[in-house]
Amino acid sequence: MTHPPILGTLETALYAGDIDAAEAFYGGLIGLPVVARAGNRHIFFRVGEGVLLIFNPEETVKPPGNLALPVPPHGTLGPGHYCFAVPPEAIDLWKHRMEEAGVTIEADFHWPSGARSIYVRDPAGNSVEFADPAIWG
Repeated sequence: MTHPPILGTLETALYAGDIDAAEAFYGGLIGLPVVARAGNRHIFFRVGEGVLLIFNPEETVKPPGNLALPVPPHGTLGPGHYCFAVPPEAIDLWKHRMEEAGVTIEADFHWPSGARSIYVRDPAGNSVEFADPAIWG
């Protein structure tokens, strides 16, 4: 069976009840450029060629109010996970930046492949990883 082609991941979503805190963390601390923001409903950030979508779960479960954008209601409860691919030599820089900002490093892990990643939590409790892409070979 032949499958239609997939080019890669275009966007991924996390959920956060406080969009201002998400903007401060992802836009301010991490430095991602904002693509769009709609009040307290969502904020979108550019990550390389893709986009990180941060939605307020209390707002995205509501039916679409704009029929021109018929995105179905969606959302989730509980923390999600996002991993930034970073050069191996930048992991210590990210660790230092997070620590300086008072963000706890939950794990600093060396994978069997020799690659390394660190894990922190964003203000909504999502697990955020900064990893050497070599963790996947």
